[in-house]
Amino acid sequence: MTAVDSACNYWVDSAGEPDVWPVAEGRHDADVVIVGGGFTGLWTAYYLTTLRPELAVTVLEAETVGHGASGRNGGWAIGNLAGLERLIGDLDRTARHAICAQLADNVDEIGRVTAREAIDADFHKGGTLDAAARYPQQVAMQKAHRDALIELGHAPEDCVWLDGPALAERAAFRDGYGAVFFRHTASVHPMKLVLGLARVLAQRGVAISEHSRVRYLAPHHVITTNGAQFNARHIVQATEGYSECLAGLGRRVLSVRSLVIATEPLSEAVWARVGLGDRPTFCDASRVINYGHRSRDGRLVFGARGAYPLGGTPKQDHAITPAEIEMRRRLLLDLFPGLPEDLVVTHGWGGSLGLSRRFRPHAIVDPHTGLATAGGYAGEGVAASHLMGRTTAELIVGEDTPRTRAPWAHADAAIDQVLARWEPEPLRWLAAQTISASYGAEESLLRRGCDGALTRSVMRANDGFAAIIE
Repeated sequence: MTAVDSACNYWVDSAGEPDVWPVAEGRHDADVVIVGGGFTGLWTAYYLTTLRPELAVTVLEAETVGHGASGRNGGWAIGNLAGLERLIGDLDRTARHAICAQLADNVDEIGRVTAREAIDADFHKGGTLDAAARYPQQVAMQKAHRDALIELGHAPEDCVWLDGPALAERAAFRDGYGAVFFRHTASVHPMKLVLGLARVLAQRGVAISEHSRVRYLAPHHVITTNGAQFNARHIVQATEGYSECLAGLGRRVLSVRSLVIATEPLSEAVWARVGLGDRPTFCDASRVINYGHRSRDGRLVFGARGAYPLGGTPKQDHAITPAEIEMRRRLLLDLFPGLPEDLVVTHGWGGSLGLSRRFRPHAIVDPHTGLATAGGYAGEGVAASHLMGRTTAELIVGEDTPRTRAPWAHADAAIDQVLARWEPEPLRWLAAQTISASYGAEESLLRRGCDGALTRSVMRANDGFAAIIE
């Protein structure tokens, strides 16, 4: 059942009244102009003003603060990075451990900042039930996933294998054969975090402008659509999955859509059947990605089955269709048999995330042009944007830190030297459709209980095809 609120996006609907920031006008000089009022831009501004309070920093947002992925995601802050193996796989074991320790602390630092700045963002570190195996054929794969996390550099005590009975004590999945419990994951209310950060920045003297879309961007110079002009030593392109109109990023950061629903608050009797008492985040081992968590007010927030539209146009509106909502509601019912069949979904929304060509998160600062950017989070941006925003700020002011020495940091490179271009259309769209179809075929075989050569060959083919496009 659906009873979708007119606001569509639960995060927007429950964040309280937002502040209204003025439209940019006139001519201005600044030390740093940040294009994009989401997590990447706001965290960059936060750490710039922490490190150098005297800096004049301006944030320009095309719509409203948090309009893009920062206000539309699933609410996870993960102590990991998408594509981490590609970033650190060639480092020695000591260096890999140090990077993974940074990623773990990155989640804790978000909690420390929200506490220090009195931002009530529902931060809760409950860990994650990572890639729960729901078919017997997935158990070996998920145990290997746990081993790979440890080999990569995560601490063994932070990546614990839960067999079926141990998993059932935490979450009553239908056919839960086991999962990896990864300790360094928190849930947050992303819109509360975005709005709280903006208020803190305003108190620090950062100039924030909304409805101030940038139409021209060049080294040291920005012009908005209504004619406001800014000169700055550094300009940060912080638009991630909403970068299609910005020079230098168009085909270098691909926009992929993700859709999310939120249920009505569930009764304690229902939660007793579902589990999730410690409010961990969760995902199953499906290649097409089903993920969620229990919100502070007792809802299930659940996302599944992202998509790539031809041309990769970012999703500007929040609304999704009743059919898209119902499909995700049915997936949720299949995942947790303890949910009532008449489960009510009150909100459904969608947004766009950014994929770099090699699936590598990045923070880039070109000292020759003053241009900088960060992104490529591949759907794991709540925590990654904090890390990359902090790294970008440190690179801009010339700090030497573990982050600026990390492989995601590029202190002396042009954007086009780091970020490869994606293939032209319709090749991108055809590849996305092929991957989706192949993952769906694998899921169908698993659901039908097909073991042996056929299922394994499909899995291997999917892995091989994914490796080719990466």
